[in-house]
Amino acid sequence: MPAVTPSIVALIPARSGSQRVRDKNIRPLAGHPLLAYTISAALDSGIFGAVVVSTDSPRYADIAHYYGAEVPFLRPPEIAREFSPDIAWVEHALAGLRRMGRTYDCFSILRPTSPFRRDDTIRRAWQAFLAERQSVDSLRAVEKCSQHPGKMWMVRRNRMTPLLPFHHDGHPWHSCQTKSLPEVYVQNASLEIAWSRVAADQTIAGHSVMPFFTEGYEGLDINQELDWMQAEYLLKAGLAELPRVSREPAGEEQLRV
Repeated sequence: MPAVTPSIVALIPARSGSQRVRDKNIRPLAGHPLLAYTISAALDSGIFGAVVVSTDSPRYADIAHYYGAEVPFLRPPEIAREFSPDIAWVEHALAGLRRMGRTYDCFSILRPTSPFRRDDTIRRAWQAFLAERQSVDSLRAVEKCSQHPGKMWMVRRNRMTPLLPFHHDGHPWHSCQTKSLPEVYVQNASLEIAWSRVAADQTIAGHSVMPFFTEGYEGLDINQELDWMQAEYLLKAGLAELPRVSREPAGEEQLRV
């Protein structure tokens, strides 16, 4: 008898208090607010039982509704601050859905700041997770580091200590050629998938985490103006493609920032 496919909900965080790029989650990129591309990719992936946006802003909620997502409740201000941990809003969202009688075996975090993550990216990650589901708690998107952490230092009181005190052939990593060092990967904001049970232990990852290797610009994360400029350049040069958005752009009043 074939295994039953677990149910999964998409959770899209879109708090309104961004400091480095003001209102970045609803800032227009190629005609639509950034949030629209993640909602569209999630809907078009066809894997989710629901696509839910977690936001503290009624204006953001209106835009999310317009593009086809659900916003069944607003996020309380105390867990929508700059340093609020992800587990706080994830557990708030899952608990709110449970109170509505809606439970899901798994959840996926899809951050609006990764606009080049497409529906096929999400499907590829879901299939990878399903293939390992018996032995993993979660999946996290990663990419190869552009700057190797073996060359990084901690500075305290005008003295430096290597961040990673490992050695290769008897030499500290910081004194080795980068190409001789082991490959190291860094997480990006493209996506995460986890069993809902891990959130009960106050974590979004659990203990056994598998990698999902993003391709091209799937993992590009917009967190500062330079990132925004890069995204616009990639689009203009035809080097990256945004998810298809089936709706007309939301009205000016909704997008005013």
